[in-house]
Amino acid sequence: MMDSVAATVTESVTFTDNNLETFSLVWLDNSVHKSEENRHTQQRLRTIINHLRTFDNSKDCEDYIRSVSSHDRIVIIISGVSGRRLVPRIHNLRQLCSIYVYCLDRKTNKKWTQEFNK
Repeated sequence: MMDSVAATVTESVTFTDNNLETFSLVWLDNSVHKSEENRHTQQRLRTIINHLRTFDNSKDCEDYIRSVSSHDRIVIIISGVSGRRLVPRIHNLRQLCSIYVYCLDRKTNKKWTQEFNK
């Protein structure tokens, strides 16, 4: 008769990078690089997500989003002015999962954003 021997395997995994990688964050604003507040916000965002892309030009931003695989997921932060022009062209892209309009003019932006579900 054989005796059963129980083996215990202990595995230790250390993660040194706690940043979220499920999503890429894209930030489009004409003044994204111009203010100290925006630069500070970018630094803070990079502590929670490695993939942050900033754009001050709608065309470059759109080209980038379209170049990303449809299997990837993008969250975009966009100004109201840029959003009114760009969102109608990109809102149906599979890789774009959420759109956040960052603008103080909530009343105006509420009108045009109601057309889009992201």
